[in-house]
Amino acid sequence: MSATAGVGVGKETMKERSAPAMATPPTEGGLAEPLYARAAEAPEEVMLDRKQEGCWTGVTAGDFATQVTAVARGLIAAGIEVGDRVGLLADNAFEWTLFDYALWAAGAVPVPIYPSSSEGQIRWILGDSGARACLTDTAERAAVIEGLRTDLTGLRHVWTVEEGAVDTLRAAGADIPEEEVSRRRAAVSPRDPATIVYTSGTTGSPKGCVLTHANFFAEVDNIIAALPELFRPDAAGRRPRTLLFLPLAHVFGRMVEICAIHAGVRLAHTPSVRSLLDDLTTFRPTFLLAVPYVLEKIHATAQTQAGTGLKGRIFAAARATAVAYSRSLDEGGPGPLLRLRRAVFDRLVYQRVLGALGGEATRVISGGGTLEPRLLHFYRGMGLEVIEGYGLTETTAAVAATRPGRVRPGTVGIPLPGASIRIAQDGEILVKGEQTFTRYWNNEAETRGAFTDGWFATGDLGEFDAEGNLRIIGRKKEILVTAGGKNVVPGPMEDRVREHPLVNQCMVLGDGRPFVTALITLDGEALARREGGPDSEEVRAEVQEAIDAANRQVSKAESIRRFTILPGAFSEEDATLTPTLKLRRSAILERYAGEVERMYAKR
Repeated sequence: MSATAGVGVGKETMKERSAPAMATPPTEGGLAEPLYARAAEAPEEVMLDRKQEGCWTGVTAGDFATQVTAVARGLIAAGIEVGDRVGLLADNAFEWTLFDYALWAAGAVPVPIYPSSSEGQIRWILGDSGARACLTDTAERAAVIEGLRTDLTGLRHVWTVEEGAVDTLRAAGADIPEEEVSRRRAAVSPRDPATIVYTSGTTGSPKGCVLTHANFFAEVDNIIAALPELFRPDAAGRRPRTLLFLPLAHVFGRMVEICAIHAGVRLAHTPSVRSLLDDLTTFRPTFLLAVPYVLEKIHATAQTQAGTGLKGRIFAAARATAVAYSRSLDEGGPGPLLRLRRAVFDRLVYQRVLGALGGEATRVISGGGTLEPRLLHFYRGMGLEVIEGYGLTETTAAVAATRPGRVRPGTVGIPLPGASIRIAQDGEILVKGEQTFTRYWNNEAETRGAFTDGWFATGDLGEFDAEGNLRIIGRKKEILVTAGGKNVVPGPMEDRVREHPLVNQCMVLGDGRPFVTALITLDGEALARREGGPDSEEVRAEVQEAIDAANRQVSKAESIRRFTILPGAFSEEDATLTPTLKLRRSAILERYAGEVERMYAKR
């Protein structure tokens, strides 16, 4: 990795770090080519696993390539031309990846849509992208799309998995020669659009981010090269396995899907968090991808289930031991007593927690924010190393990540190969590299505003530590300025409050106000174990403890003075959370305006 470079700007300097690419970019072909290459080299190698009648069934590379070709022929027969956009509205499933690769094989451009999207969002994405067709999974979702057809004059087909979409397309393409698929594949250039991903966004209409085949090659192949511990077979030749539960409509999940196909990772899907635990225990992945919120809730659930008696004290001691063990790995290694304590708690606690993840996972790729340092050490001390990364839709997922064996709490690591990161004078993170997009779809004004002297302006604030690791401070637009002129970054405070097992979500407020307040939602399982309800003195006292602990880390002007416990939880369904579980602050402020005003009206 390169050394920090100072770029003179008046009296200020902009810090910049970059890393040379480790992978050679292809000069022709698109994302379908690695699939067909693997099918030719190792046709009997299991590439994916799909769940049928409660059991996992392996799908070989040769079989998957054959299925992709058959569906691509059907798409061509239906009139899908090279460059046509096709919507993908479905939960994670084998068919999602099948359609993704079939569209690429046919020269088309998949446009993923979050399953939680509202009718208005679906209308906007299909209309703005000019989608000629849409593939969906359920009759219910198909009905929603059909109800929008009068507003979507260019939409010709809606295919539904529940209604036999795969067989329908196979049959339709029976008369299309396979050579036509080969011809279309050969005509694809790496610079052609591979997909249009609409940002979930916390405000405003989603923007269509055009990502090319070259963007994904630069991202995926360099990540595989930089993190072989995740994507390559181990010393015994065992191939890695992963279970996708974060939505494939998000670029993070999509990146891992493509990594799996390129690297030979066995890939499986689970449709939602509700089915996750059962599928984890039967599929037994070797690594997972997650967001910090999921990891926080796994810890909070384990703590809640331990209770407050003897089991609670054992869990607390086990957590402290895991943290101490992890920290010792960076400080010369654990001593004999610490190793003994860890061995004891491994049998009592750690194996049970890791068993809920299938028992074979040793690493998690986490994106969307940094994990609180004690939790980072807790997981590593148990035997589950968290690889933290940073990126956006516009950068085809990650541009920075920590490395196995190199935990740096509070940071998202160093630039990935092929990426350059610069900190501007005002602290904004700027990014450049072949994985960075070049335009928004149908939106020249937003495209121009997204770049500063050729660098993509992320809207995030950050800094480099002494070792060159990137630390995320917060979003520029989310910084609160109190009536007294104090700048408050809400994210770190919210993370600290959420550490308490009773707290589900926390939103810090105070922009233009005399002091800082917070809206709190509670964890349902943890609340059920309390005798009092959400309005009880016992529960309020526990939340106050969480607030007090967070306040001890900041100045008085930044501290939370008042809070309100809300009766329900934030959710995707009521548009207060994005599909990646980030707060939609404007929607929350609008929904709970009365509660906010009452906090500031109190004497």
